[in-house]
Amino acid sequence: MLATGAHAQQVSLKMQAVWPASLTLYENFTYFVERLGKISNGTLKIDAMPAGQVVPAFEVLDATHKKVLDGAHSWGGYWVGKNKTAILFTGGPGGTFGMDFIDAMGWMHHGGGIELAQEFFQKELKLNVFWYPILPAGPQAFGWFKRPIKNLADFKGMKCRQTGLAAEVWQRLGMQTVNMPGGEIIPSAQRGVIDCAEWVGGVEDLRLGFQNVWKYHYTPGMHENVTIGELLFNMDVWKGLSPQHQEMIKSAANETFLIWWAKWQKQNAEALLELQQKHGVRILRTPPDILIAFLKEWDKLAAEESAKNPFFKKVLESQRKYASLVVPAKRFYFPPYSFAANYYWPEARAKAPADTPAPKKK
Repeated sequence: MLATGAHAQQVSLKMQAVWPASLTLYENFTYFVERLGKISNGTLKIDAMPAGQVVPAFEVLDATHKKVLDGAHSWGGYWVGKNKTAILFTGGPGGTFGMDFIDAMGWMHHGGGIELAQEFFQKELKLNVFWYPILPAGPQAFGWFKRPIKNLADFKGMKCRQTGLAAEVWQRLGMQTVNMPGGEIIPSAQRGVIDCAEWVGGVEDLRLGFQNVWKYHYTPGMHENVTIGELLFNMDVWKGLSPQHQEMIKSAANETFLIWWAKWQKQNAEALLELQQKHGVRILRTPPDILIAFLKEWDKLAAEESAKNPFFKKVLESQRKYASLVVPAKRFYFPPYSFAANYYWPEARAKAPADTPAPKKK
């Protein structure tokens, strides 16, 4: 960190993402950097770097702790090897007790989630970092497969890229899994190392090139129905910032979460059309029995982890308590998304492009 100036603090930080520069997830990072520069009138600048620029993708947390990096743009599911509680600060696999993104952010900002995250990283993991949510990367699709699937038995003999605690759930359900950064998925698929994979869905998967190796894409998924990426700052760097700069970072991150997310939803809709009409991808509904099996197995895993990991239990129960208030009220008070959607866009019309080839242009 470089800081000069008596009254107007001039700061330059070096931060690395866990994503390749070609992905929209990385654009969430660069949007934040651009907005922060404008909000601060150029007094707070971040040198944004893609995965691997300084350290490998999965090493950004330790690098931030050691001040090899001033900070990082990442996702907590990559840290479950340190403590499985990390996955809960992404929202968590499974149904997140029925919460959607707004509910999950409500828990973070108004239900103690952010404070629990600071306690987790700083006291449980004993890492010198500051944590803040920024990236709404979901709801995510179920994944891509080299052949159609109808039930859990179809996973036998297939090796799939999965990550976080979702990988452990799928292993329990009979799937052979392997973890790898996003940039390694397509080369591994092309070499036949993996037969299926989950990444994100929509525009992210299009940019990564899934359509060039597999043609069966299933949605929805329950493994990352709510999944939120993070900003990490070395704590000494964070404390060295002025209170004004700290608040600017939070405000820019909050804006990024909302504005980037709205753009991303449009990009996803456009990508689904391109995947089907230009690349011949079959976009199919995930069999409900598979999703229910995942939720049940996640609940078992979460109960087991809660029994041996007090902090995991503390965070999970905090989420449950918040969800018990907002989810039933929201379900009763607000119309389901499908109500008006089906009125204007009947489901039969929505299925046609996914289940039949796109008409040829005349």
